[in-house]
Amino acid sequence: MKVAVLAPVAWRTPPRHYGPWEQVASNIAEGLIQSGVDVTLFATGDSITAGKLLSVCHVGYEEDRSQDAKVLECLHISNLMEKASDFDIIHNNFDFLPLTYTHLIKTPVITTIHGFSSRAIIPVYKKYNSTGYYVSISNADRSPELNYLATVYNGLNTSDFEFNGKPDDYLLYFGRIHPDKGAAEAITIAKKSGRQLLIAGIIQDGNYFKEKVEPQLNSQIEYIGPAGPERRNELLGKASALLHPINFSEPFGMSVAEAMLCGTPVIAFNKGSMPELICDEKTGFLVNNVDEAVGAVKRLDLISRLECFNRAAEKFSSEKMVDDYLQLYKQILE
Repeated sequence: MKVAVLAPVAWRTPPRHYGPWEQVASNIAEGLIQSGVDVTLFATGDSITAGKLLSVCHVGYEEDRSQDAKVLECLHISNLMEKASDFDIIHNNFDFLPLTYTHLIKTPVITTIHGFSSRAIIPVYKKYNSTGYYVSISNADRSPELNYLATVYNGLNTSDFEFNGKPDDYLLYFGRIHPDKGAAEAITIAKKSGRQLLIAGIIQDGNYFKEKVEPQLNSQIEYIGPAGPERRNELLGKASALLHPINFSEPFGMSVAEAMLCGTPVIAFNKGSMPELICDEKTGFLVNNVDEAVGAVKRLDLISRLECFNRAAEKFSSEKMVDDYLQLYKQILE
């Protein structure tokens, strides 16, 4: 079987620090290769893969802002589509734009919908409802207007994470600094709990950081910048809990699964996919507001860190994700 995996070109695949779609595309590609599949990854030229790599740019447009994002995306997607006949199946991890080629090629395209940037993009998905093969990354992140082949949870390389049964005393916020992700709420939870908070992530909203985060920084509340794979494992593993007080219906939440793979429980606002990722009072706590989160911090001793690891390894491994996708590929090709 020859499979083309289409990744975005905002960041490297896999990313150096931030880039969840690129990370999942990488895990799919490398997992397929380990399963004996002939894979060509379409990504930035500096991407890393054990398969074939085809690119139209050396680095992503988020890492070199002199490039025009839309131009790069058009060149990137067309580069794959003009080679579509070379593949048995195309796995699209690049949102809705590649769908506009699907009636012009014969190779089937399976699309993992990593989330909806807005409802405005749904008409494109609807146009290709009868011929597209759509996969959601959680049951919570489904549009009632679309037809889905399956839900496949994002899978992680469990060997990249080390279980830590004896954490330090700090709480961790791990994610982009943006109102949606709740950095300000995490700070309030830590202050009310009297606990140290480490904040790691790219600053996606500069004004939000300056107004809501930066004025709160001190010896108790520390911003340590973006954290790549090297620091991620240590930060997540040593934390007594990950704070995930999101203010939107998050489609998945990579850091939630990553934390649990280190044995670290997660305290999250009960929105979006969180009930699918977190087993309440087993691998963390699902709460509705800051005060409930503060109460959950006091109950962390009730959580078995080993159970956090075991459940996450069972549900969110790259092996399980790849097996699920291979079954879907066979279903489509038959």
